[in-house]
Amino acid sequence: PSLVLETFVKMLKEQSLTLHIRITLSETLISFFLVMSLGILSAVILWLFPKISRILEPYLVVLNSLPKSALAPLLIVWLGANQRTIIVAGISVAIFGTILNLYTGFTETSREKIRLIYTLHGTKKDALIKVVLPSTVPMIISIMKVNIGLCLVGVVIGEFIGARNGLGYLIIYGSQVFQLDLVILSILILCLMAMLLYGGVTAAEKLYHRRQHA
Repeated sequence: PSLVLETFVKMLKEQSLTLHIRITLSETLISFFLVMSLGILSAVILWLFPKISRILEPYLVVLNSLPKSALAPLLIVWLGANQRTIIVAGISVAIFGTILNLYTGFTETSREKIRLIYTLHGTKKDALIKVVLPSTVPMIISIMKVNIGLCLVGVVIGEFIGARNGLGYLIIYGSQVFQLDLVILSILILCLMAMLLYGGVTAAEKLYHRRQHA
């Protein structure tokens, strides 16, 4: 523990640790934002167009079952060893499960409420905006709580393979030069980062429930 603390203080003084933390954090947040945006948009499209959903759903199931660590080397070859590739690696871990779960939530929305919208001469767009999306907000928040951790995992996997900065890079570098204090420090920071990110989403959930009951 004393060696880990010494390494922490030393890297903090050199300002190198804050750089690595900032890079991993920014990549995770960008991946998380894109996963949720693309996931909701894709699920909406699948719900609006049942023919497309029948075609794509089997492929989404297969891609969701695929070990995402197997995709990282391919992404490095296709996109190069850069920050964009690491963000894509973070997205790939969570995007397919997000689409499937949201689409399932959309399809399980109360049919009576949707039928009421149609009875009142509403369109499918009205059903989506007034019934489907509002009723699935709790599910969206639950998926956000899972995805914030998954995106961090995907980013670290990408940094393992093709990064020169970030906490994942520090873990690989420390293991290669047998600096276990650096490896343990990076892992501890990742644990703390995961807790803080999850706490942020949980705080947003509490704020939503408070406004609902206000």
